[in-house]
Amino acid sequence: MTNKVYQLFEYVYLAMAAFAIYLVITEWETDRNRAYLFIFFAVIAVFMFFFKRRFRKNIEKRRRGED
Repeated sequence: MTNKVYQLFEYVYLAMAAFAIYLVITEWETDRNRAYLFIFFAVIAVFMFFFKRRFRKNIEKRRRGED
């Protein structure tokens, strides 16, 4: 159960990145500084997706090793 929750949160980070990219596209012409901020958020969200994924896979590997 907890493994599925971790996996769900991984994809929430991707959804946040997609939303931030959407905001970059809509804000680019009106407020470029705000668009840069959302680019930063998108990069951080993608980084967190891969970080959390690696962390979850390491936990799974440890659990399989202990069984």
